[in-house]
Amino acid sequence: MPQQRLLFSFAHPDDEAFGSGGVIARYVAAGAEVYYICATNGDVGTVDEAHLKGYNSVSELRLAELDKASAILGFKEVFKLGYKDSGMMGSDTSKDPASLWDTSQRDLPQITRRVVEIIRQVRPQLIVTFNKYGGYGHPDHIAIQRATTEAFRLAGDASYVTDQPAYQPQKLYYTQIPAIMIRIGVAIMRLRRQNPRQMGRNKDIDVLAILENLEPTHTRVRIAEYYDTWTKASEAHASQYGGGGLLRLPTWLRQMLAPNQGFTRVIPVPAYNRVDETDLFAGVHLD
Repeated sequence: MPQQRLLFSFAHPDDEAFGSGGVIARYVAAGAEVYYICATNGDVGTVDEAHLKGYNSVSELRLAELDKASAILGFKEVFKLGYKDSGMMGSDTSKDPASLWDTSQRDLPQITRRVVEIIRQVRPQLIVTFNKYGGYGHPDHIAIQRATTEAFRLAGDASYVTDQPAYQPQKLYYTQIPAIMIRIGVAIMRLRRQNPRQMGRNKDIDVLAILENLEPTHTRVRIAEYYDTWTKASEAHASQYGGGGLLRLPTWLRQMLAPNQGFTRVIPVPAYNRVDETDLFAGVHLD
């Protein structure tokens, strides 16, 4: 029987749950094989000392949390590339030669090749990665987005030789953060006299820039029925506050405000910048 296969390519342990847990849960429930590339170990993430009990390092903790979230979401397989977390743009950690960002600046083809090899092994009809801004400007998000976008093209090129035969996925999507949720968050920040340009635990997230860099929506997938699974997967990343922020809104309110997840369809290129599908697999030929 033809099988739907979907590959998500993100940067950190928790990206899969915080940003896309609802849509992943939806397609797993529908019987699709869903795979995940996690490019880094998340070792620069800020972690309270209490969460490290029983673990030898931040990366060990973060990857263990990823394993828990992955079991909840139901991934077919998770590919851990093992690069160091870069931290935010311009930080000392982003200049570490072992970090994903620094590696991408010196040798993006190295990262791209690893993604190509996974694409050819998994043979997904669809691939989902970050938008060009990396969601909220994180350098690791931008690095894996660039590598994945190039890997989408190279995977089907028979002259690009790897251990696996060439395979061309049919569709490439970029993720989106629901604009309404961001605007509500900004309103709450201003009521609390917080600066939306300096948010996050380290004041290095510009929430307004997220809005400014949103790309057109071509696909809206209903995920309202999967918020419970989404929340459980997010909570598995306890060291990162289980998503925190807007994820702490009551489930019923989140279902009402954002019942759908939006995506930008990059390939095939849409004829118009408008919503024209409600299923990522629309128009896909199953092999």
